[in-house]
Amino acid sequence: MAALSTSRIKEFLELLDGISKHYAAHRPLIQRILNISFILYVLGTTYKGFSARPAPKGQLKRNKDAGNEEGMRRPPRVAVDALFYQRLRHILRIVIPGIRSKEALMLIMHSSLLIARTAISLYVAALDGKIVASLVRAKPLEFAYNIIRWLLVAIPATWTNSWLSYIQSKLAIAYRTRLTDLVMREYLGGKNEAGPEGKVYYKISNLDDRIKNPDQMITHDIQRFSASLAAIYSNLAKPVLDVILYNYQLSQNVGAEGLIGLTILVQLSAALLRSLTPNFGSYTALSAQLAGALRHSHSRLAEFSEEIAFMRGEETEKMLIEREFATIILHERRVLRRRWWFGCVEEGIVKWLWGSFGLVLCAIPVFFKLPGADNIDLGGRTEGFVTNRRLLLSSSDAFGRVMYSYKDLSELAGYTARVSALLETMEDVKTGKFAKALVSSASTEDNAKILQGRGEVFISEDIQFENVPIVTPNGDILVRSLSFKIQPGQHLLIVGPNGCGKSSLFRILGGLWPVYGGVVRKPPASSFILIPQRPYLTIGTLRDQVIYPHSQREMTARGITDDDLFKILQVVQMENVVEREGGWDSMREWRDALSGGDKQKIAWARLFYHNPKYAILDEATSLVPLEMEGRMMDHATKLGITLLTVSHRPSLWKYHAMILHYDGQGGYVFTKLDAEKRLALQTEKQALEAKLADVPRMKARLAELKGF
Repeated sequence: MAALSTSRIKEFLELLDGISKHYAAHRPLIQRILNISFILYVLGTTYKGFSARPAPKGQLKRNKDAGNEEGMRRPPRVAVDALFYQRLRHILRIVIPGIRSKEALMLIMHSSLLIARTAISLYVAALDGKIVASLVRAKPLEFAYNIIRWLLVAIPATWTNSWLSYIQSKLAIAYRTRLTDLVMREYLGGKNEAGPEGKVYYKISNLDDRIKNPDQMITHDIQRFSASLAAIYSNLAKPVLDVILYNYQLSQNVGAEGLIGLTILVQLSAALLRSLTPNFGSYTALSAQLAGALRHSHSRLAEFSEEIAFMRGEETEKMLIEREFATIILHERRVLRRRWWFGCVEEGIVKWLWGSFGLVLCAIPVFFKLPGADNIDLGGRTEGFVTNRRLLLSSSDAFGRVMYSYKDLSELAGYTARVSALLETMEDVKTGKFAKALVSSASTEDNAKILQGRGEVFISEDIQFENVPIVTPNGDILVRSLSFKIQPGQHLLIVGPNGCGKSSLFRILGGLWPVYGGVVRKPPASSFILIPQRPYLTIGTLRDQVIYPHSQREMTARGITDDDLFKILQVVQMENVVEREGGWDSMREWRDALSGGDKQKIAWARLFYHNPKYAILDEATSLVPLEMEGRMMDHATKLGITLLTVSHRPSLWKYHAMILHYDGQGGYVFTKLDAEKRLALQTEKQALEAKLADVPRMKARLAELKGF
């Protein structure tokens, strides 16, 4: 029985010896197969790790609901999924328009530099081992020679690293330039004034609720997206290349068998790390959104500082701003806590656990003789250990950067969602698709039918409305069917209580609001100029205030000189401002340098400079004396400008031929204006109101007299 057992053991040992010899004879082929399998595995797992995941079932419904109030209240979901890659592909076609574009050429140069840096790192790893080996062997000439090689390789290494950083920054600037150019063309462009296109900057803020802070998106989010996109290429492509090349070289030194075992252990721990990674993409998107809200609060404070100061609203505004700031701080603290514990787990796995795996791998050639390997001395073993250790550290760092790049990709997904939301919203508002929270009355059957309709707009010399509903962006129907006609030269006075639709009419004429029904015939929007109660003064010279939006070159091309502008200022009795402010080229913050009345006079001077067919006057003379009001109205009539005026001043009635009177209940009267008769009726009305107001006092006095 014992002999039988010994025989079986001997047969088993002979079998193992035969397998070992057979393995040693075919080891080069097995090594190549293992290395090729490793490369395919790395590429496959990387692709799978960063490939598009299907969006959750509720995501599609959320996209469909984006136009209603409930959908707008939901925070956008941000993840590395199919929706992210769809958005990213769309933006990539913008920032890299073609293979011959400068961005594509910079990417090719960037890739070449990445490969060059990896090759230099492999050379340095081998050289590092040779330097240590020469020390162990006590060979000073060899040590000096290796040091010289070390110093020489520093020249291309430093040059390559500097160029990588430079090209990456140039890519970020190029991406930002492409995106900003496109956004600004869409945001401030649009030539189809009679249709729904154009005036995106107005519509996105006034007719749509999806984008609360477009200024922050254009200035901040595009910049962060561009920097993140430029960095993600090197943060992902370079580590994957390093993992393949470093591990291939490492497999030549320690054997592909140990490398495969190390890969299995690393992948298991990496899967654990990936499952513990928080959703940094959503955190990034929410951080940008909260920062935009805080910035918007500060801009509102600056814009309405005068009213707030008079109302002594400092404490209220401080509370509102502090509430926005506290929301940001709470969010950032929550994210910071999650980054802290994730950082602990990440470093424990990537640095220490993987480091211990690597040390075991590097020790294999020291403690075990590999098949086909020659016996080496202490210096050779030291050289091999140092080289392998250097390769392993570089490979581990590269693999760690692959893991980190998923976090970078999540953050890129957050910025991509913000930029994509801006682009999609601008495209929607260009085609007349708005997402606005509607008033409750908009849901009734009659009102909903009006809101679903669309009217027709035609270019005409006259202004004619035929059964046109006046509807605000939030669905409030002010007038169900408005019809009137104005011919050039017929000045129109528009009166009525607040919120009845006076300014809404002007916004339709200017092409700012959509037409929900009927037919509108009007000149193009370029034939209108608006003078509001508080005119807009641009950044620039005194000349720029009068000729806005023209430049001095455009003014000269029209044959207009500074002397002509001076004559225009004489009409509004503002000629002294030229000398007072230091000439036409003087620069000021004009909204602070001029009084309210002077601002209105400058706006009228701007009207006379452009000399349009129609002028929309919205309380445009409320801050000037009656004498100046008449002077400006007469000059506008002399120039042939047709005036559409909103004002409560009876002094303006005599300058108008027609009147559109809203009653505030959805009704209106459009008729000829007899100024003398209307003034007489107004005087009689005021007298009766004064008498009626005195009735209670007279009754009280009568009661007193009856008591005697």
